[in-house]
Amino acid sequence: MLGTLLEALLLGLLEGLTEFLPVSSTAHILLAGHFLGFESTGKTFEVLIQLGALLAIVTVYFGRFWEVLVTLPSSARSRNFVIGILIAFLPAAVIGAALHGFIKSVLFETPALICVMLILGGIVLLWVDTLALRPRYTDAMAFPKSLALKIGFIQCLAMIPGTSRSGSTIVGGLLLGASKQAAAEFSFFLALPTMAGAFAYDLYKNYSLLSKDDALTIGVGFVAAFVAGVFVVKTLLAFISRHGLAPFGWWRILVGGAGLVALALVG
Repeated sequence: MLGTLLEALLLGLLEGLTEFLPVSSTAHILLAGHFLGFESTGKTFEVLIQLGALLAIVTVYFGRFWEVLVTLPSSARSRNFVIGILIAFLPAAVIGAALHGFIKSVLFETPALICVMLILGGIVLLWVDTLALRPRYTDAMAFPKSLALKIGFIQCLAMIPGTSRSGSTIVGGLLLGASKQAAAEFSFFLALPTMAGAFAYDLYKNYSLLSKDDALTIGVGFVAAFVAGVFVVKTLLAFISRHGLAPFGWWRILVGGAGLVALALVG
């Protein structure tokens, strides 16, 4: 059991460190779990520990959340922001629920696909970083609803492990005219309903299968993901603004390539 808890701690830290980076946290923890021999009931651990990373956003951005909440009745800007986030969340809610079984039983169980998607996503990040984009939208709270909906559909690409939820939404936002900081910030806030919805739906589908040992393992991963997530959320916006997306692109290619080599050697 101690070995399993140590693996849960490692995977939780990996989740928190990668959830908000455009590198695919799901790919990292699925590949790490595969090579560690870590098995979770119904692949539920990998989804439920995301709540720790979710709470990291709430903690770091509590002031912003509170401001939006108290000004919601009187501020058109706050209402536009909340409605935009909900609109962007809808495609993932509908498509994710419809494909839940296929995603968990097929896509989550195909390490080679995950590695390939990491590499392809890395190439996309390197390409986007070379573009001379001229942002038209610099305030995440003022995104038009049509832009929010488009980003929401782009987010659905992340249902393929290795694509990256944050990567797809940030890149989608950039290509659709958002600044780097606004795209990353909108991606942070869109994570709230998306990850909370995935958590609730997965718990509903698998609650009866979970044991006390599963709960302890998930708890360890949850706390680790929260601590690591706070660190990343506090530093990511500034890092992307200074260095762009290329470092994450190279990292994805490195991890995906190493994963394919390891799969070929050890399976």
